[in-house]
Amino acid sequence: MSDDRLLDIGEDNSLLLLDDDEPFLRRLARAMEKRGFDVVEAQSIAEGKRAVAQKAPAFAVVDLRLEDGNGLDVVEAIREKRDDARIVVLTGYGAIATAVAAVKIGATDYLSKPADANDIMNALLTRDEDRPPPPENPMSADRVKWEHIQRVYELCDRNVSETARRLNMHRRTLQRILAKRSPR
Repeated sequence: MSDDRLLDIGEDNSLLLLDDDEPFLRRLARAMEKRGFDVVEAQSIAEGKRAVAQKAPAFAVVDLRLEDGNGLDVVEAIREKRDDARIVVLTGYGAIATAVAAVKIGATDYLSKPADANDIMNALLTRDEDRPPPPENPMSADRVKWEHIQRVYELCDRNVSETARRLNMHRRTLQRILAKRSPR
């Protein structure tokens, strides 16, 4: 690595990727393999815990909310087996309380989705005394809001009324938002 703030991957380049968003997981796995990691993929808490039981990874990227539970359970399982692991927690629901909980349990860093492979690589390899550099092109607040609305809309099987109820907004307001193009 050319940047002296970054650690080398080292001999143990094992990386656990835990996320239930299959397209995101596949893209991230390919990107991290290109960067020199030996990737193991998991799409559930159960799969993640099995992978940790077989071999505790040196690095991990763990989604916070999965269909079968909370990714922090896998963070704890990794910490029990390997206290030197570097763990990044990802979530589409960024909140200070969750970030604090993730770091207390043993996460090295915490990133909001969507995070790209470079952001994740920086978070995994940045020395503890240095903070990763801010993203060069962060999403605007409007874009983050739009992405969240789209995610909830998809989770509600594109049901506008149910999405509006879950987001606590008026159905017509939601329809206007959905009809517009995504903000930059």
